[in-house]
Amino acid sequence: MDAGFFRRWLTTAALAVEREADRLTELDSAIGDADHGSNMRRGTAAVTAALDKEGPATPGAVLLVAGRTLVSTVGGAAGPLFGTLLRRTGKALGDAERVGGEELRQALATGVEAVAQLGGAAPGDKTMLDALRPAVEALPDAAAAARAAARGAEATVPLRARKGRASYLGERSEGHMDPGAASATLLFEALAEVTADA
Repeated sequence: MDAGFFRRWLTTAALAVEREADRLTELDSAIGDADHGSNMRRGTAAVTAALDKEGPATPGAVLLVAGRTLVSTVGGAAGPLFGTLLRRTGKALGDAERVGGEELRQALATGVEAVAQLGGAAPGDKTMLDALRPAVEALPDAAAAARAAARGAEATVPLRARKGRASYLGERSEGHMDPGAASATLLFEALAEVTADA
């Protein structure tokens, strides 16, 4: 997987967020600020523009540009969390011009740990980690990772939120999917789509 593959991955993810933005906002309106979809749409569109402008030459550089852009353009917690995921993953990949599936899995695992530290969350807290952790564990099979992320996001529905804005709602947070887990699923579904086309 080279820089072109990583650019296609993030561009495909941006298109998915554009398509699903209203659903993400709907999920967020139940247990958050009702702005997750619009924030992610703005951020991922900015990522696409930044990648077109800067043309990073390695997979790691693609992720560093994307992560930096998300931090600066996405409001709320989602920007720092998704930005940290991509930046730490990019840093772990280093300057390699091509990376294999196992290298990506290890790098993403580093990114997920950084997200857990930043947000102070663990699996079962009803956050994006509930989708991220199982997805990364299922790699390097991208299709299996997408399915694992979707199952992880679905599993947040009955949970009571223990972190983030939704945690203030107590039992009222139960019965709703975590919006961050839903958008994390889109990232892995995009990876599966681009991998299938490669």
